[in-house]
Amino acid sequence: MKTTNQAPAAAVPLSDYLCFAVYSANLAFGKAYKPILEELGLTYTQYITVIALWEEDHQTVSGLGEKLFLESNTLTPILKKLEAAGYVERQRDPEDERQVRVSLTKTGRQLREKALKRDLLEATGLAPDEFAKVQKAIVTLRNNLIKAVQSDE
Repeated sequence: MKTTNQAPAAAVPLSDYLCFAVYSANLAFGKAYKPILEELGLTYTQYITVIALWEEDHQTVSGLGEKLFLESNTLTPILKKLEAAGYVERQRDPEDERQVRVSLTKTGRQLREKALKRDLLEATGLAPDEFAKVQKAIVTLRNNLIKAVQSDE
């Protein structure tokens, strides 16, 4: 019987994993956003939901979920809390009762002025052109991963 005394391939350190870099950057963003979110009284997911509605108000719940990459069972409790806080209202679409439309209230629109006073561009340490390149690369990465998962299903 022949044996080999070869050492196993060198393990890749955690710090070299792209998934860990993205994960840990997400945690760092959470910490950077914490004071802004506390001031607004929102969670990060509530915040991005409101941003999506600032971008395009009066969306369907399903359309909003697609935009945010959230399932309706995750998005519905977020919308209920935003509605209870007076930031959004949900109404059945009169043209299609199966659809629920979400709209910002006046208070929800006013949140924008308060939120935009705090900009995290400076906190990233990236020049505006670098920021745009990194953001575009991450979107490409996300889209490629989604395609890869969908092709495996």
